[in-house]
Amino acid sequence: MFSYLSAIPATNSSVVLAMMVASLLPLVFAILAKVFGGFKSKDNANPREFLGKQTGAAARANAAQQNSYETLPVFLAAVIVALLFFVPLSVVTQLAWLYVILRIIYGLAYIANWATFRSIIWSLSLACPLMLFYLAIRLS
Repeated sequence: MFSYLSAIPATNSSVVLAMMVASLLPLVFAILAKVFGGFKSKDNANPREFLGKQTGAAARANAAQQNSYETLPVFLAAVIVALLFFVPLSVVTQLAWLYVILRIIYGLAYIANWATFRSIIWSLSLACPLMLFYLAIRLS
């Protein structure tokens, strides 16, 4: 997997793009939750109530959305701190995109109800920002 990540250009714009994609992932999971739940225009009057009543894949997609919002601030802060502390851009780029890829896999595993696999992927995705923080500390 890491060999594919080395193909991503190590540029600031690539890192910002990874941050943007990670920020939009919760919205993708919200849309999936609504599609799986049969969301109609009348449900837009109270979409949280609609999502709260869902079961199955729709409920799991909504949970993936919520978890994505919960981990996003840690990721964004870690990337910014790593850049401020001059962690090599190639490392920041690879860890940022690895986080994004793992979060996509996480969401799909959540929707598919693969609980153990999902938890493993969640742990790996959390390791990415933690590694960025660790590298920033080591370089400070």
